[in-house]
Amino acid sequence: MLARTFSAGILLWAVVLCAGEARSAPATSPLIRVQTPSGTVIQAEVADTPLKRSTGLMYRDHLEKDHGMLFFFDQAQEWTFWMKNTKISLDLIWMDAKKRVIHIERSVPICTRTDDSCPQYRPNEGAMFVLEIAAGTVDGLKIEKGTKLQFQNP
Repeated sequence: MLARTFSAGILLWAVVLCAGEARSAPATSPLIRVQTPSGTVIQAEVADTPLKRSTGLMYRDHLEKDHGMLFFFDQAQEWTFWMKNTKISLDLIWMDAKKRVIHIERSVPICTRTDDSCPQYRPNEGAMFVLEIAAGTVDGLKIEKGTKLQFQNP
């Protein structure tokens, strides 16, 4: 019995240790090139599973200006995002099925609340894609509602 308890304790410790490393390290998945009308390219990590979408850019300390995370959804909805456990301010860009920008939230601040009361952000119409990039990048790239971004679906 003691050996089984000890083994379970070691396994739990290993899972917690690995989870902590995954929180702070960027994903190692291939990047997707997101091109703006001006030709600027953003290298985006893919968030196309429930786990990747729920974790997003949480626990990251830094995000390069030309990097981001692109969320893919199976159906158009008014997808809601929040900044719980996100350590960097972000610009959030929602797009429709044609990859046209339908809503933007600029310089969304971090949320340090420990409960689930962080503000939520969402568009007023259905989106299929959401791009998260470093705060202030949207204005520098002149991305606005109606802008079409180009990228390949994974």
